[in-house]
Amino acid sequence: MSSITVTVQETQTQASGAIVLATGAAARLAARKNEYTKSTSGLAPGYLQANLMILPSKYASDFRDFCARNPVPCPLIAESCASGDYATLKSYLPSVSGAQMARELDLRTDCPKFNVYENSQLTLAGTPDIVEQWTADHVAFLVGCSYSFESALARAGFPPRHALLDRNVCMYRTSIPLNPAGVFTGGTYVVSMRPYKKADIEQIRTITRRYLPTHGECIAWGWDALERLGIRDIDMPQWGDAPLTMDGRPLGDVFGNDDDVPIFWGCGVTPQEAVMNASLDGVVMAHAPGHMLVLDCLEDHVIA
Repeated sequence: MSSITVTVQETQTQASGAIVLATGAAARLAARKNEYTKSTSGLAPGYLQANLMILPSKYASDFRDFCARNPVPCPLIAESCASGDYATLKSYLPSVSGAQMARELDLRTDCPKFNVYENSQLTLAGTPDIVEQWTADHVAFLVGCSYSFESALARAGFPPRHALLDRNVCMYRTSIPLNPAGVFTGGTYVVSMRPYKKADIEQIRTITRRYLPTHGECIAWGWDALERLGIRDIDMPQWGDAPLTMDGRPLGDVFGNDDDVPIFWGCGVTPQEAVMNASLDGVVMAHAPGHMLVLDCLEDHVIA
């Protein structure tokens, strides 16, 4: 696994202090070696990123059905080729093979941080690897991530604010019910949020709409969306960092401002919320929210 190498030319630092790596392989190696432990937003611009969910094999069929019935927050893009296989993937993207997704892969180490659940309860948050927890019975699933349209937003002149401020995107539990599937019942959508000017919302919608396997178009926008989504406090996300204005104030301080309008997308943390609302036996593992698996295929490979 260690034959992946990263050269000096592959690494640079933005003015904000954020590290940028040139390839998905470089991002995975940095995570594997614990040399990169922050949010992967903007880490390898142009490369597809994925949420990770790892389940005992007896829940695999129910999880596939769950993703099929909830394609906006849970767009399934790949899974491990067999139970216990942490190195090869079966792709669900029509234009990308499993081999093209990620070379020299180790799903146990290649996210910067992981979460571990035992009997549906979060027992370990932000651990650097899941080597000890992985078993021959585990099946891994990759779910599309909205980080994968952020390069397109940046190219169009709309870089996400959390990336500019070197922060993790904010994520919220909503009151929108998920369609149940097998053991996965009772959960609700998780959404990510990025603020933009009201005048730019239509362009933002148009750009992200084409990335259907990575959540696609936003599902809600505007300050009144908080009530519709059941979000009580914009400054208190359940995952990620609290949103800020560009001058560092809590976003709630400018409630109603047309220059700081919240826009919400489906979020791949939704499966972790679903796990916590299910009664699953055994150990479930996932990426830590915001700390994704960066792949070798490009974001443009998923454009509809």
